[in-house]
Amino acid sequence: MMVIPDGALLQVEHLKKYFPIKAGLLKKTVGYIKAVDDVSFFVKEGETLGLVGESGCGKSTTGYSILRLEKATAGQVYFNGQEILSLNKKSMREMRKEIQIIFQDPYASLNPRMTVEEIVGEVLDAHRLVKKKEERRERVVELLNSVGLDKRYLQRFPHEFSGGQRQRIGIARALAVNPKMIIADEPVSALDVSVQAQVINLLRELQRKFGLTYIIIAHDLSVVKHISDRVAVMYLGKIVEMSDKRGLYARSLHPYTKALLSAIPIPDPTYKKERIILQGDVPSPANPPVGCRFYPRCQKANKICREVEPDLLEYEDQHYVACHLVS
Repeated sequence: MMVIPDGALLQVEHLKKYFPIKAGLLKKTVGYIKAVDDVSFFVKEGETLGLVGESGCGKSTTGYSILRLEKATAGQVYFNGQEILSLNKKSMREMRKEIQIIFQDPYASLNPRMTVEEIVGEVLDAHRLVKKKEERRERVVELLNSVGLDKRYLQRFPHEFSGGQRQRIGIARALAVNPKMIIADEPVSALDVSVQAQVINLLRELQRKFGLTYIIIAHDLSVVKHISDRVAVMYLGKIVEMSDKRGLYARSLHPYTKALLSAIPIPDPTYKKERIILQGDVPSPANPPVGCRFYPRCQKANKICREVEPDLLEYEDQHYVACHLVS
C-alpha cells in the first residue's frame, strides 16, 4: 500500500478511465479501452511530479480525468483533502481556480478569432475576478509580463506569434486564477528544441515565484529530468515505477524504465552506453496481456510474469516498482 506523506496536495487513488467500444447497428458496447487502469499516486505541495511514458499509455487521460475534462470510470481524487470527482458543477467550477491546465498544442488551444487580451481576460471574466475593464487590462498585462511578454501584444491574434510565444500565452491564461496546481500536458513537445529549454526554465521560475505545484506530462524522460522532483513512469494504463528523480535516473528498477533511459541521447560522442531495444509493439489497451502488461516486450519475463499481474510495491524509501523480477 502506498504511504501518503504529510503535505500531499493531490492524492489519486485507484483511478480508472475506460472508453467503451461500440459496434453493430445498435452501437452496443462490445468492450472497453482501458486507458487508465487503477492508477494511484500523490503530489506534495510545491513539488513537481513528472508523468512519463510512450504515446497512448494513458498519461494525458490521467491528467484530464483529474480535472474532470474526462469523466473517470472509477477511483477517487483528493485535492487539499477534498474529494473532487464527486463535486457538483458549481463546486467543480470553484475547484478549477485551484487546478489549471496547460495544453500540449499551443496552435490549437488558443482561439484564433480572439486577441491575447480577450484570451487571457476571458478567464478573469468567467471567474468574476475583475469588475472593471481597466482592472481587467491591468491584470492581463501583469500576467503577460510574468511570462516574458508585454502590453504590445495585447491586440494581436494567435497566428501572429511563434510556438513558444503561444505557449507563454497559454501559461499566462493558466496563471490568471492564481492556481495552486498546474497540470502541463506535454508543454514543450510541439516546440523547437531551442525553445523547449526556455519554456521549462520559465515554468521553474514561475514555480519559485508563485509557489506552484506541477504535474508535468511528457513522453521524454530527458525533459522531466530538469524540472521534476519525482517521476512516475506509465505503461499501458498503469504506473510501473515511481521514485524521486535521483533514485529513478541513478538506479531505475523496472525494465521499461531502463529502456526509456537508455534512449536518452548523450551529448558526449566519446561516451558509449548500452541501448536497450524493445521488441514488438505496445499491446492494445482494449485487450491488455494477462499478468504483467510489459511481459511481451521484456527479455527477462518468466512464467509468473505471464500469469500474475505485479502490484506497485515500495522497494525502498518512496521508490515504488511493479515488477516480479525486483526483490
